[in-house]
Amino acid sequence: MQALTHWPEAARRNIVGVFTDIDDTLTTEGTLTPDALQALADLKAAGLTVIPITGRPIGWCEPFMAGTQGPAWPVNAMVAENGAVAFVHKNGLQPPLNLREPLSKLYQQDATTRATNQARMQAIAAQVVAEVPGVQLSRDSAGRETDLAFDYAEFARHSTDTVQQVLAVLQRAGMQTTVSSIHIHGCFGDFNKWQGACWIAQELLGRDLGAELDRWVFVGDSGNDQAMFEHFTHSVGVANIAHFAPQLTHLPRYVATAERGAGFAEVARAILQARGL
Repeated sequence: MQALTHWPEAARRNIVGVFTDIDDTLTTEGTLTPDALQALADLKAAGLTVIPITGRPIGWCEPFMAGTQGPAWPVNAMVAENGAVAFVHKNGLQPPLNLREPLSKLYQQDATTRATNQARMQAIAAQVVAEVPGVQLSRDSAGRETDLAFDYAEFARHSTDTVQQVLAVLQRAGMQTTVSSIHIHGCFGDFNKWQGACWIAQELLGRDLGAELDRWVFVGDSGNDQAMFEHFTHSVGVANIAHFAPQLTHLPRYVATAERGAGFAEVARAILQARGL
Protein backbone atom coordinates (compact mmCIF):
# COMPACT_ATOMS: atom_id res chain seq x y z
CA MET A 1 0.00 0.00 0.00
CA GLN A 2 1.26 3.44 -0.95
CA ALA A 3 0.44 6.71 0.76
CA LEU A 4 -2.58 8.46 -0.73
CA THR A 5 -0.31 11.32 -1.79
CA HIS A 6 1.21 8.95 -4.38
CA TRP A 7 -2.12 8.72 -6.23
CA PRO A 8 -1.39 10.66 -9.46
CA GLU A 9 -3.33 13.88 -9.92
CA ALA A 10 -4.22 13.01 -13.52
CA ALA A 11 -5.78 9.73 -12.36
CA ARG A 12 -7.78 11.51 -9.64
CA ARG A 13 -9.02 14.12 -12.11
CA ASN A 14 -10.37 11.34 -14.34
CA ILE A 15 -12.60 9.77 -11.64
CA VAL A 16 -16.35 9.79 -12.42
CA GLY A 17 -17.64 7.51 -9.67
CA VAL A 18 -16.96 6.37 -6.11
CA PHE A 19 -17.90 3.07 -4.50
CA THR A 20 -17.37 2.93 -0.76
CA ASP A 21 -17.82 0.52 2.14
CA ILE A 22 -19.90 1.88 5.03
CA ASP A 23 -18.94 0.41 8.43
CA ASP A 24 -15.61 1.79 9.67
CA THR A 25 -15.03 3.42 6.27
CA LEU A 26 -17.79 6.01 6.05
CA THR A 27 -18.86 5.63 9.68
CA THR A 28 -16.99 6.18 12.91
CA GLU A 29 -18.21 4.28 15.98
CA GLY A 30 -21.33 3.42 14.01
CA THR A 31 -22.19 7.01 13.05
CA LEU A 32 -21.84 8.96 9.82
CA THR A 33 -19.80 11.92 11.04
CA PRO A 34 -20.32 15.45 9.62
CA ASP A 35 -17.05 15.36 7.66
CA ALA A 36 -17.99 12.10 5.94
CA LEU A 37 -21.52 13.33 5.17
CA GLN A 38 -20.10 16.53 3.70
CA ALA A 39 -17.62 14.52 1.63
CA LEU A 40 -20.49 12.53 0.11
CA ALA A 41 -22.38 15.74 -0.64
CA ASP A 42 -19.34 17.40 -2.19
CA LEU A 43 -18.63 14.44 -4.46
CA LYS A 44 -22.27 14.30 -5.56
CA ALA A 45 -22.39 18.07 -6.16
CA ALA A 46 -19.29 17.76 -8.34
CA GLY A 47 -21.20 15.38 -10.62
CA LEU A 48 -19.69 12.09 -9.47
CA THR A 49 -21.77 8.95 -9.06
CA VAL A 50 -21.58 7.88 -5.39
CA ILE A 51 -22.61 4.36 -4.32
CA PRO A 52 -22.03 2.87 -0.85
CA ILE A 53 -21.78 -0.93 -0.94
CA THR A 54 -22.08 -2.84 2.31
CA GLY A 55 -22.60 -6.13 4.06
CA ARG A 56 -25.40 -4.50 6.08
CA PRO A 57 -29.00 -5.59 5.39
CA ILE A 58 -31.23 -3.78 2.95
CA GLY A 59 -33.67 -2.94 5.77
CA TRP A 60 -30.87 -1.19 7.66
CA CYS A 61 -30.10 0.93 4.59
CA GLU A 62 -33.63 2.20 3.97
CA PRO A 63 -33.73 5.02 6.58
CA PHE A 64 -30.48 6.47 5.24
CA MET A 65 -31.73 6.41 1.67
CA ALA A 66 -35.22 7.68 2.48
CA GLY A 67 -34.18 10.27 5.08
CA THR A 68 -36.54 8.97 7.75
CA GLN A 69 -33.85 9.11 10.46
CA GLY A 70 -32.01 12.32 9.76
CA PRO A 71 -30.96 13.70 6.38
CA ALA A 72 -31.00 11.33 3.42
CA TRP A 73 -27.52 10.38 2.37
CA PRO A 74 -26.50 12.21 -0.84
CA VAL A 75 -25.84 9.08 -2.90
CA ASN A 76 -27.18 7.62 -6.14
CA ALA A 77 -27.78 4.13 -4.78
CA MET A 78 -26.88 1.88 -1.87
CA VAL A 79 -25.97 -1.77 -2.46
CA ALA A 80 -26.55 -4.07 0.52
CA GLU A 81 -25.95 -7.63 1.67
CA ASN A 82 -22.59 -7.76 -0.11
CA GLY A 83 -24.06 -7.08 -3.53
CA ALA A 84 -27.33 -9.03 -3.64
CA VAL A 85 -29.84 -6.18 -3.35
CA ALA A 86 -29.91 -2.39 -3.70
CA PHE A 87 -31.94 0.74 -3.11
CA VAL A 88 -31.72 3.23 -5.97
CA HIS A 89 -32.90 6.80 -6.38
CA LYS A 90 -34.86 7.59 -9.51
CA ASN A 91 -34.20 11.32 -9.23
CA GLY A 92 -30.89 12.53 -10.57
CA LEU A 93 -30.24 9.47 -12.73
CA GLN A 94 -31.01 8.61 -16.32
CA PRO A 95 -30.86 4.80 -16.12
CA PRO A 96 -32.11 2.28 -18.63
CA LEU A 97 -34.60 1.24 -15.93
CA ASN A 98 -38.21 2.41 -15.75
CA LEU A 99 -38.38 3.03 -12.00
CA ARG A 100 -41.91 3.69 -10.77
CA GLU A 101 -40.99 4.92 -7.28
CA PRO A 102 -38.54 7.66 -6.24
CA LEU A 103 -36.80 5.00 -4.11
CA SER A 104 -36.85 1.49 -5.55
CA LYS A 105 -35.45 -1.86 -4.46
CA LEU A 106 -33.61 -4.07 -6.97
CA TYR A 107 -32.66 -7.73 -6.47
CA GLN A 108 -30.29 -10.04 -8.30
CA GLN A 109 -32.34 -13.13 -7.37
CA ASP A 110 -36.00 -13.67 -8.18
CA ALA A 111 -38.66 -13.90 -5.46
CA THR A 112 -38.95 -17.71 -5.59
CA THR A 113 -35.21 -18.19 -5.16
CA ARG A 114 -35.11 -15.73 -2.28
CA ALA A 115 -37.97 -17.50 -0.47
CA THR A 116 -36.32 -20.91 -0.86
CA ASN A 117 -32.99 -19.58 0.39
CA GLN A 118 -34.56 -17.84 3.37
CA ALA A 119 -36.02 -21.14 4.60
CA ARG A 120 -32.63 -22.84 4.25
CA MET A 121 -30.88 -19.99 6.04
CA GLN A 122 -33.17 -20.18 9.06
CA ALA A 123 -32.10 -23.79 9.62
CA ILE A 124 -28.42 -22.97 9.15
CA ALA A 125 -28.62 -20.04 11.57
CA ALA A 126 -30.04 -22.36 14.23
CA GLN A 127 -27.23 -24.81 13.55
CA VAL A 128 -24.53 -22.17 14.00
CA VAL A 129 -26.02 -20.97 17.29
CA ALA A 130 -26.24 -24.57 18.54
CA GLU A 131 -22.72 -25.59 17.48
CA VAL A 132 -20.67 -22.46 18.27
CA PRO A 133 -21.15 -21.34 21.89
CA GLY A 134 -21.92 -17.66 22.41
CA VAL A 135 -22.40 -16.75 18.77
CA GLN A 136 -25.60 -14.97 17.77
CA LEU A 137 -27.10 -13.46 14.65
CA SER A 138 -26.29 -9.78 14.19
CA ARG A 139 -28.76 -7.37 15.74
CA ASP A 140 -29.65 -6.00 12.30
CA SER A 141 -30.74 -9.44 11.04
CA ALA A 142 -34.44 -8.55 10.98
CA GLY A 143 -33.74 -6.40 7.93
CA ARG A 144 -31.86 -9.08 6.01
CA GLU A 145 -33.35 -10.75 2.96
CA THR A 146 -30.59 -12.63 1.13
CA ASP A 147 -27.87 -13.58 3.62
CA LEU A 148 -26.97 -14.43 7.21
CA ALA A 149 -24.78 -12.30 9.45
CA PHE A 150 -23.29 -13.22 12.83
CA ASP A 151 -21.84 -10.61 15.17
CA TYR A 152 -18.22 -11.10 16.16
CA ALA A 153 -17.04 -7.49 16.72
CA GLU A 154 -19.96 -5.03 16.72
CA PHE A 155 -21.61 -5.76 20.07
CA ALA A 156 -20.00 -9.15 20.73
CA ARG A 157 -16.27 -9.89 21.03
CA HIS A 158 -15.29 -13.26 19.60
CA SER A 159 -11.88 -14.74 18.88
CA THR A 160 -10.42 -15.60 15.49
CA ASP A 161 -10.93 -19.29 16.32
CA THR A 162 -14.63 -18.69 16.90
CA VAL A 163 -14.92 -16.82 13.60
CA GLN A 164 -13.34 -19.80 11.85
CA GLN A 165 -15.78 -22.20 13.52
CA VAL A 166 -18.73 -20.19 12.22
CA LEU A 167 -17.24 -20.02 8.74
CA ALA A 168 -16.77 -23.79 8.74
CA VAL A 169 -20.44 -24.43 9.53
CA LEU A 170 -21.60 -22.02 6.82
CA GLN A 171 -19.23 -23.44 4.23
CA ARG A 172 -20.28 -27.02 4.97
CA ALA A 173 -23.83 -25.91 4.22
CA GLY A 174 -22.72 -24.70 0.80
CA MET A 175 -22.78 -21.00 1.57
CA GLN A 176 -20.42 -18.40 0.19
CA THR A 177 -18.77 -16.58 3.09
CA THR A 178 -17.07 -13.27 3.83
CA VAL A 179 -15.94 -11.48 6.99
CA SER A 180 -16.37 -7.73 7.46
CA SER A 181 -14.94 -5.57 10.24
CA ILE A 182 -17.90 -6.56 12.46
CA HIS A 183 -19.85 -9.49 10.98
CA ILE A 184 -19.44 -12.99 9.54
CA HIS A 185 -21.58 -13.39 6.40
CA GLY A 186 -22.98 -16.37 4.54
CA CYS A 187 -25.21 -16.44 1.46
CA PHE A 188 -26.50 -18.69 -1.30
CA GLY A 189 -25.43 -17.13 -4.57
CA ASP A 190 -22.31 -15.79 -6.21
CA PHE A 191 -22.40 -12.46 -4.40
CA ASN A 192 -19.56 -10.23 -3.37
CA LYS A 193 -19.03 -6.50 -3.50
CA TRP A 194 -17.24 -6.60 -6.86
CA GLN A 195 -19.97 -8.61 -8.52
CA GLY A 196 -22.56 -6.32 -6.94
CA ALA A 197 -20.76 -3.19 -8.12
CA CYS A 198 -20.67 -4.47 -11.70
CA TRP A 199 -24.36 -5.36 -11.50
CA ILE A 200 -25.53 -1.98 -10.19
CA ALA A 201 -23.36 -0.01 -12.64
CA GLN A 202 -24.96 -1.92 -15.51
CA GLU A 203 -28.50 -1.77 -14.11
CA LEU A 204 -28.49 1.92 -13.22
CA LEU A 205 -26.12 3.48 -15.69
CA GLY A 206 -25.82 0.99 -18.52
CA ARG A 207 -22.07 1.01 -17.92
CA ASP A 208 -19.56 -1.82 -18.03
CA LEU A 209 -17.61 -1.19 -14.84
CA GLY A 210 -14.87 -3.64 -15.77
CA ALA A 211 -14.18 -1.76 -19.00
CA GLU A 212 -13.72 1.63 -17.36
CA LEU A 213 -12.00 0.94 -14.06
CA ASP A 214 -9.57 3.80 -14.64
CA ARG A 215 -12.53 6.13 -13.98
CA TRP A 216 -13.77 4.69 -10.68
CA VAL A 217 -12.39 4.39 -7.14
CA PHE A 218 -13.27 2.14 -4.24
CA VAL A 219 -12.69 2.96 -0.56
CA GLY A 220 -12.80 0.24 2.10
CA ASP A 221 -11.31 -1.20 5.25
CA SER A 222 -11.69 -4.96 5.77
CA GLY A 223 -12.00 -8.54 4.57
CA ASN A 224 -15.25 -8.32 2.64
CA ASP A 225 -13.69 -5.51 0.58
CA GLN A 226 -10.99 -7.76 -0.85
CA ALA A 227 -12.79 -8.46 -4.13
CA MET A 228 -12.95 -4.71 -4.70
CA PHE A 229 -9.29 -4.20 -3.81
CA GLU A 230 -8.38 -6.99 -6.20
CA HIS A 231 -10.24 -5.58 -9.21
CA PHE A 232 -10.22 -1.80 -8.91
CA THR A 233 -7.39 0.08 -10.59
CA HIS A 234 -7.89 2.83 -8.02
CA SER A 235 -8.53 1.46 -4.53
CA VAL A 236 -7.94 3.15 -1.18
CA GLY A 237 -7.99 1.86 2.36
CA VAL A 238 -8.80 4.12 5.28
CA ALA A 239 -6.01 3.94 7.87
CA ASN A 240 -7.76 1.39 10.11
CA ILE A 241 -7.24 -1.22 7.41
CA ALA A 242 -3.96 -1.79 9.24
CA HIS A 243 -5.93 -3.95 11.71
CA PHE A 244 -6.84 -6.40 8.94
CA ALA A 245 -3.92 -6.09 6.51
CA PRO A 246 -2.03 -9.18 7.82
CA GLN A 247 -5.11 -11.34 7.10
CA LEU A 248 -5.81 -10.01 3.59
CA THR A 249 -4.69 -11.53 0.32
CA HIS A 250 -5.58 -8.40 -1.66
CA LEU A 251 -4.75 -4.95 -0.33
CA PRO A 252 -5.74 -1.51 -1.66
CA ARG A 253 -3.24 0.34 -3.80
CA TYR A 254 -3.30 3.43 -1.58
CA VAL A 255 -4.00 4.16 2.08
CA ALA A 256 -5.29 7.33 3.75
CA THR A 257 -3.58 8.82 6.80
CA ALA A 258 -6.85 9.09 8.75
CA GLU A 259 -9.17 6.36 9.97
CA ARG A 260 -12.83 5.72 9.20
CA GLY A 261 -14.99 8.71 8.19
CA ALA A 262 -12.09 11.14 8.36
CA GLY A 263 -10.16 8.85 6.03
CA PHE A 264 -13.03 8.83 3.54
CA ALA A 265 -13.19 12.62 3.68
CA GLU A 266 -9.45 12.66 2.93
CA VAL A 267 -10.04 10.57 -0.21
CA ALA A 268 -12.88 12.86 -1.32
CA ARG A 269 -10.65 15.93 -0.91
CA ALA A 270 -7.94 14.29 -3.01
CA ILE A 271 -10.42 13.73 -5.85
CA LEU A 272 -11.97 17.18 -5.67
CA GLN A 273 -8.65 19.01 -5.38
CA ALA A 274 -7.49 17.33 -8.58
CA ARG A 275 -10.56 18.86 -10.25
CA GLY A 276 -9.72 22.28 -8.86
CA LEU A 277 -12.64 22.20 -6.40
